[in-house]
Amino acid sequence: MPPNHVGLRQQLLRRKPISSFLTDAEAGNEKDPAHGHGLRRTMGGFQLTMIGVGATIGTGIFFTLNTAVPQAGPAVIIAFGIGAVTAALTAFCYAELTSAVPVSGSSYSYAYATLGELAAWIVGACLLLEYAVSGAAIAVSWGQYLNDLTQRLFGFTLPAAIAAPPGEGGYINVPGVVLVALCCLLLIRGAKESALVNTIMVLIKLGVLGLFVVIGLSGFHSSNLHPFAPLGFAGISAAASSVFFSFIGLDAISTAGEEVKNPQRTLPRAIIGALVVVTAFYCLVALVGVGAQKWTQFEGQEAGLSAILQLVTGQNWPATLLSAGAVISIVSVTLVVLYGQTRILYSMGRDGMLPPVFRKVGAGSGTPVGNTLIVCAFVGLLAAFVPLGWLVDLTSMGTLVAFAVVSLGVIVLRVREPQLPRGFKVPGYPVVPALSVLFCGYLIWNLPSDTFVLFAGWLALALLVYFCYGRRHSTLTRTEATVPPLEPSRTA
Repeated sequence: MPPNHVGLRQQLLRRKPISSFLTDAEAGNEKDPAHGHGLRRTMGGFQLTMIGVGATIGTGIFFTLNTAVPQAGPAVIIAFGIGAVTAALTAFCYAELTSAVPVSGSSYSYAYATLGELAAWIVGACLLLEYAVSGAAIAVSWGQYLNDLTQRLFGFTLPAAIAAPPGEGGYINVPGVVLVALCCLLLIRGAKESALVNTIMVLIKLGVLGLFVVIGLSGFHSSNLHPFAPLGFAGISAAASSVFFSFIGLDAISTAGEEVKNPQRTLPRAIIGALVVVTAFYCLVALVGVGAQKWTQFEGQEAGLSAILQLVTGQNWPATLLSAGAVISIVSVTLVVLYGQTRILYSMGRDGMLPPVFRKVGAGSGTPVGNTLIVCAFVGLLAAFVPLGWLVDLTSMGTLVAFAVVSLGVIVLRVREPQLPRGFKVPGYPVVPALSVLFCGYLIWNLPSDTFVLFAGWLALALLVYFCYGRRHSTLTRTEATVPPLEPSRTA
């Protein structure tokens, strides 16, 4: 049957064969004549784990406490715990899918293999929203710690008009734009170089946060934990939904499926390892923070962790050191988030769902240069002009939807492809994937209503692009491909 006679329902539900994903990945790692040069396997397990930690530990600690603590009070510790449990349930699901389908594209690719083309496109749109908006939110918050650092070192700050978040005294966030531009240059240089720089920055920020915990404990007062939940469980739930974007790093690991060595083994280990490190640091820093400072003082406080160290020690050097660590930390988060988005767009471009510019890889750098420039320009504009509050909640929405789809994908793939080789299997199946979907749904339910309106607008725009371009140019449309029975010899 000619492609133009394929029914709309068939087009929307058609799935890309897993064998095609694996063939595309291997062709890209060598040289794909149709797409030019491909991605290169240059990263090891430790570097990949650091990508996950680097994308996760950042604004969730250095900035988000200032918005989450006023919502939950000292019970923000529980809010992070709820986020961590949800992330842990999802992490197991990611680990299984990455070991079975070790390709770039993350949740988009998993949805394409399990739920169909329309679901994959919607998930891809969620991921693009998640990464672009979180990258912008992180870049915006960078200016606050940069100002704190320059004030402590040199006695001056940038004017609020060009350094504060838009809508909070700022008109254009220049530091955020500069940060995105610097990350763009590094990403174009190469994935191996970007991973090395990220690893160094991650180790620095873990050391700085460790210093915060040690010094902050000296100012810990149990009286600051009372009342523990001043706004009740509703406040805890709202805070948990808002801070969940801090766990985006788990998804970022899966976007490196075609640039890591021995992916079936390395990807699951990196995801679980990053989750353990991140959860430990989040809970420790949150506990010390609310124990060293009254919860009512967090609201509107810029560079909050630095201020806490200044309060505890009465000296300037610990706060200065922490601000410097925060500046470095936020650079690493922005770098990895931008990296993840470019790899998702690369996968969508390779599938024909987006224009060819997104899949073209430079011969010298082994990176999608045009793709990277487009992503960084878009994120830079968001960082420059969009209010920070909108960015944070939209990121949580995109992250939670993507996580829920991954968890559902595990169940679908177990049913449809039970013999598919898997380097890792979710323990407690099917309870764990089902709980992950329920937890994600609960956190989505607690997001503000205006976030749903903005998210619906984004999905409407995404569907318009799909029906006008993606559906017509999909490689499945051109080849009339259907999902064949699994061929173990091709996926082993």
